[in-house]
Amino acid sequence: MPDTALRRIEASVRTLCVRYAQRLPFHGWHHVGFVRAKAVEFAARNGADQAIVEASALVHDVNYLVRRNSPAAEGQGLRRSILNRAGVPATLAQCIDEIVDEAEMDGRDAGISLEAQALSDADTLFKALPVTPVMLAHRYLEENGVSLRELADKIVGEQCGVHDSGYYFYDAEAAATYSRWATANLELWRCIRDAIDDPAVETLLDSVDRVPAAS
Repeated sequence: MPDTALRRIEASVRTLCVRYAQRLPFHGWHHVGFVRAKAVEFAARNGADQAIVEASALVHDVNYLVRRNSPAAEGQGLRRSILNRAGVPATLAQCIDEIVDEAEMDGRDAGISLEAQALSDADTLFKALPVTPVMLAHRYLEENGVSLRELADKIVGEQCGVHDSGYYFYDAEAAATYSRWATANLELWRCIRDAIDDPAVETLLDSVDRVPAAS
């Protein structure tokens, strides 16, 4: 893929993220930039096509501009439009679309492509970062209009099986470096889900939600 096409894709996605920043407090340019950088790093290590991985990372979450709390497949039309305007051939755009779908947490398996592995590991790392539940989880709730219970159920339901199956991270070095974070993160969300079942905690959360914001 020509470098000029990558730069056009980057410009288009950055423009959208800036224009709709209020709609993307979690999946905005900060998320795209992190995933892109780590995906390219993982691609360099596993032998994947780095340019294709970079392009896939840039467009992997445009579905959140199409509909809140949606799967990657919902962004296909916008993704193809961005790639087409950047001069990416239709066959390569289809390949990128397939990589994005392959890398989705709730549908991936041990046999996905090297490009999807690199993208998946980068996106998974963002989820597993110790700072994500502390600094960013509330932004996910706001962006997607879900409750804390719904988010806890989603994380535990989608990620624990993948973690237990041994391919939470595909890259061996990433697994060695970050699996401790991932395990702690998943246990935290299990505990959050359990805590919400306590009526006193539920009352506490309802009370917090009713506290007016400081002016």
